[in-house]
Amino acid sequence: MPLPPRRAWLLALLAVPALLLLLLLVLALLNWNWARGPLQDFALKKTGRTLLIAGDLDVSWSWPRPRVTAQEVSFANPAWALAPQMVQAPSVDMTLDLPALLRGRLVIPELRLTRPQVFLEQASGGRKTWLLDLAQTDEAVRIPIGRVLLDEGRVTYIHTADQTAMHVELSTSEPGAAPAALHSLHFRAQGLYRGQAVLGQGSGGAVLAWRDDDKPYPLRVQATLGETQLSAEGSVTSLSQWAALDLQIKLSGDNLASLYPLIGIALPPTPAYRSAGRLVREGTVWRYVGFTGRVGQSDLAGTLQVDTAGTRPLLTGALVSKRLALADLGPAVGGKNTAPALAPGEVAPPATAAVPQHVLPNLPLDTQRWGSLDADVTLKAQTLTRPQGLPLDRLSFHLLLKDRQLSLAPLDFGVAGGQLSATVMLDGRAEPLRGRVKARLRGMKLSQMLPGVELSQASIGVMGGELELSGSGASVGRMLATADGRVSLVAQNGQISRLLMEQVGLHLLEILRFKLTGDESIRLNCLVADFVVAKGVMGTRALVLDTEVNTVVGQGSINLANETLDLTVVPRTKVTSLVALRSPIHVTGPFRQPVVEVDKGTLAARGGGALLLGLLNPLLALVPLFEGGPGVATDCQALVQAAQAPAARP
Repeated sequence: MPLPPRRAWLLALLAVPALLLLLLLVLALLNWNWARGPLQDFALKKTGRTLLIAGDLDVSWSWPRPRVTAQEVSFANPAWALAPQMVQAPSVDMTLDLPALLRGRLVIPELRLTRPQVFLEQASGGRKTWLLDLAQTDEAVRIPIGRVLLDEGRVTYIHTADQTAMHVELSTSEPGAAPAALHSLHFRAQGLYRGQAVLGQGSGGAVLAWRDDDKPYPLRVQATLGETQLSAEGSVTSLSQWAALDLQIKLSGDNLASLYPLIGIALPPTPAYRSAGRLVREGTVWRYVGFTGRVGQSDLAGTLQVDTAGTRPLLTGALVSKRLALADLGPAVGGKNTAPALAPGEVAPPATAAVPQHVLPNLPLDTQRWGSLDADVTLKAQTLTRPQGLPLDRLSFHLLLKDRQLSLAPLDFGVAGGQLSATVMLDGRAEPLRGRVKARLRGMKLSQMLPGVELSQASIGVMGGELELSGSGASVGRMLATADGRVSLVAQNGQISRLLMEQVGLHLLEILRFKLTGDESIRLNCLVADFVVAKGVMGTRALVLDTEVNTVVGQGSINLANETLDLTVVPRTKVTSLVALRSPIHVTGPFRQPVVEVDKGTLAARGGGALLLGLLNPLLALVPLFEGGPGVATDCQALVQAAQAPAARP
């Protein structure tokens, strides 16, 4: 007699979970070693590489992620690799995404390797041993893996074209370690990274979570990369991708530019440095927060940020310095810096008498790496340490770099109590490098330009000026050597040393007088130095110093290409002087050692005339040396207006 429909339906409903339960029980009790052969054959067919499971294979069922455990597992490398096996492990434990597997797609949410030997290699043509297609080049043919956990073992990675070969050994805490370290994992790394020797060690959590994108992994590292020393402590989320990190780091080395292989960002060349701060990554943004440090003899502090979301990384930041050594900026602009870094509290040694071969920065600027990033960085320095006699006291600039075009706008210096404001543009796309500078000088005190003159600071006038130059070349020096433009300096209605002007006029009795009685101030009517620059040669349009005692007129040239001076100044006395040699003064020679001397021919003629007349009558000997004045009045207003007129375009 058939069952009623309702009762048949109820029995069928109860039978389904019973059958499922029975199936799970059978699967749980099933000896899965039978599946080793089919799995090995499947791997060989799909990848062309041998998978060997020499130990037991077991499955622990749970929905939706059953767990598979295999013992004594190895998976071969392709034939071109240096090592025969890519992975060898006494135990492999992984979970499977069963819904994805039912759709024909293998996904491993978690993979744990116990005491593995892992050998990964990348070769030419995009070949990578961890890609599972037959040619090892298809990025799409790889098994999606969530977390990769490494418990002890060794990992080797080789990329010949990148000059990288790294070996990492993992180990658990040794017996007798402190209780807090019982579950930590230690590692040692050595090899080459982008051509630089690497040696490091550190510790982390109980198991190395290589691709855990959710849980921060505690990490402590000490490493040396070439001449760079690094120590860091904090946490990293996903060691393979560095999805997020928060580390307190200390960094030191011989040159910030040498960090390029490590960070992929072109920093300027510098002297030896050291720094400490907090390194944080959130998404595409890296921030070096609240760091302090020293570069050469300079201190630096601030925050830097790199955003990698665009086509090029964007570096932004604000830097401050309490004490910035001008020599430390030399390497960044193509100059040399031989000053050693100082320890805290150490005093810089006195300058030596060594004379550099070039005064203008002459080392080529490396513009090839300018395309590696864009930048927007500001720096403010409260005080500058500089060579004695160079009247600079402050510095600030705003640096912009975009598409290999660099600008400093503005670039501000404190100069001799005044301010130099400049705009500098460098086009790294041009070959050779092309540059342009436009500057304005305001409020410069002549007293600070003449520190040897003992006069009151308030009694000296102030100077202003304009500069506009453009040129091309691999270095700053070469750009100046090809420069065209204009340079002009102007001062009016000030005061200047009487002794200085008597010395310029070679008024011997007056020089003796003021040496004995002391100096005094006289009126400075104007000082005009106006040059036209063509192909690196500065030619005088006007070179005049006019005072109530005399007028000094100059002419000649300054060669920026070979760094030489060829100027002649002629003093014209406005006052009566009994003994005035009245000789032109020549300023010649290289920038590094200029020679200032009176005109020997004129001096000999005057001396010879005095000697001959002295033979006739001793009083007549003073006639060639007498200066009666009053000289010719100088039209200062016209000279100043001409010097301040806009420069004509080449």
